[in-house]
Amino acid sequence: EYFCARTILFNAMQTFWAKIKSFLQTLSFRTGVIWMFVCIILYVLSFAILPIEMSASLKTTLWAALFGMAKFAQYVSLIILGKEGIARLKRALKKPKK
Repeated sequence: EYFCARTILFNAMQTFWAKIKSFLQTLSFRTGVIWMFVCIILYVLSFAILPIEMSASLKTTLWAALFGMAKFAQYVSLIILGKEGIARLKRALKKPKK
C-alpha cells in the first residue's frame, strides 16, 4: 500500500513539473532575458548584504532567501530560453558594438 501511494505521488509530481516546464517553454525570448536579469540582480543583492552591519542570523537568513530566489530565477530563465535562446543570447553578446 505504501509503495503504491508513493508511486502515484511520484507520477503526479512528474506530470505537474512537465506541465510547468512546457508552459515556461512557450514564453518568449524577451521574457527569458528579463528573468536572467532578475537572476543577476538577486545574485548581486545576495552578496551585497554581506558587508552590512547586522546580526549574523539575519544576514544568513537574507542571504539564503536571496540566493535561493536567484537560483530559482536562473533555472526559470534557462527553461524559457532553451538551447536556441542561449545560443542567440551568446551571439548577441559577442556582436561587436559600433
